Amino acid sequence: MELLYEGKAKKVFSGSLPGTVRVEFKDSATAFNGQKKSEISDKGIVNAAVSARLFAWLSDHGLSTHFIEQQDARNLVVEQLTMIALEVVVRNVVAGSLHQRTGLNEGTALDVPIVEFYYKNDALGDPLLNDDHIQLLGLASPDLVAQLRQEALRINQVLTPFFNQRGVSLVDFKLEFGWNRAGDLKLGDEISPDTCRLWDTISGERLDKDRFRRDLGGIEEAYQEIYKRVMQ
Repeated sequence: MELLYEGKAKKVFSGSLPGTVRVEFKDSATAFNGQKKSEISDKGIVNAAVSARLFAWLSDHGLSTHFIEQQDARNLVVEQLTMIALEVVVRNVVAGSLHQRTGLNEGTALDVPIVEFYYKNDALGDPLLNDDHIQLLGLASPDLVAQLRQEALRINQVLTPFFNQRGVSLVDFKLEFGWNRAGDLKLGDEISPDTCRLWDTISGERLDKDRFRRDLGGIEEAYQEIYKRVMQ
């Protein structure tokens, strides 16, 4: 199959059926806009399986995703989407850049989730945008921004108890959306320890990509732990 795109963590190939693509998950890891790079053993296998499980869970709860099936350990078959150039981040707990921008202590639970939008532009470092910036750049209409916010919060309402039941706190996570051939808005990309902050509910241990970003060690073990819990 034709290679359509290769990114930091995935390869996208043409699909066997019209309107589909095959996504291969790599073991490559990057952070800080590609400045830090490494290989994490079996990361692609974990991320493919976790994404498939979570996409299926969301679909079972009435949310629309691009997921069709898991082809093998590293490959998902999904609908081909025309992606919106916005990353939608939902935050339930203060961590990462929210801590840096506000000075609030990491680990502070938020009374209500915060939704943020980031411009998907590597050259600019994926900057945080407000609604006026989005309009200025022509990235989405006000109605679409409202729809993305609503969908992200619905996804949060479904995923938070899923993780809580498995002893994991869903601290924050990134979502990407796009349009399929029929013009339907669908959740795309992946949902995995690469795109979520996941902390053990009791110990607070980080079980996600922050272990790589912060040189905490035990990254493979953390990903495998999330795999075991999610696949229960």
